[in-house]
Amino acid sequence: MVQIQAFFAQIGALFVNLFERPDWRNVVDIALLAILIYSLIKLGMHTRANSLFKGIVLVLLLAWLADALQISAVSWLLQQVINTGVLVLVIVFQPELRRALDQLGRSKWTRQMFATQKKVDTNRADRDVAEIVRALNNMSRKKIGALIVFERSTGLGDVIESGTVVDAEISDPLIENIFEPNTPLHDGAMIIRDGRIEAAACILQLSENYTISRELGTRHRAAIGITEATDAVSLIVSEETGIISMARDGKLTRYLDAKSLTILLTELFRPTQRRSGPSWVSSVSERLSGMSSRLGNRGKGDAHEE
Repeated sequence: MVQIQAFFAQIGALFVNLFERPDWRNVVDIALLAILIYSLIKLGMHTRANSLFKGIVLVLLLAWLADALQISAVSWLLQQVINTGVLVLVIVFQPELRRALDQLGRSKWTRQMFATQKKVDTNRADRDVAEIVRALNNMSRKKIGALIVFERSTGLGDVIESGTVVDAEISDPLIENIFEPNTPLHDGAMIIRDGRIEAAACILQLSENYTISRELGTRHRAAIGITEATDAVSLIVSEETGIISMARDGKLTRYLDAKSLTILLTELFRPTQRRSGPSWVSSVSERLSGMSSRLGNRGKGDAHEE
């Protein structure tokens, strides 16, 4: 209980300093703390972490109550639980912590800082888009189930290893043949990386979001799950209804037609706005290289004059 009392004492001292001796550092400190708490609450919403947070609050309240009523045995037991709480939290919230760090790495600022400029063959990109749209529409009409995952900035190497490597160009007949029922590769996800069919029959982790409609099957839950853990985009064809859906950032959009699919895939294959210029890190590296080159040339010039 000493740690809890010390924690609340520090919080109280912070607010006392804020109102009695205002300082811009205290304001920034409280603002960052509020943003952190809000982010944690938002991250834990609609997951098992929400119930775990409530359990932690209940344990803290029981520990405070036991200490106030001087119930020694219960107070000692709860204190031991709280003392090892940090390690327990890391173990229990491992999936949530991993997802939080992954979201931090996929944030807009991080992508701008570490993004690299890639040359895009527009003719090939348009051809690949047309092939995928044609394949999806054909499978939708025949009610053939399909799940295609498009890798973006987050690597899907571990997912690819769970399936069968294909490494082939994108084509309508190949996509339809892979997802044809009773074929060796039809069960699982297809991974498309850098404009090529990298692998098929890949195993995806299902989403743990309990708010997903029960009408959706395993294929849709797997598609949502991969977009919750990474920045990938998934396209799904339902074998029951033939409806084409898209999963992105853990959210599902249904009833896609050929026009919307073309717009979506064009954005994925031709990200002109997202990668139109060099990243901040690349710019700094280029400037440092230019400075070192100028300094080297100046040193050679001085040596020549000597």
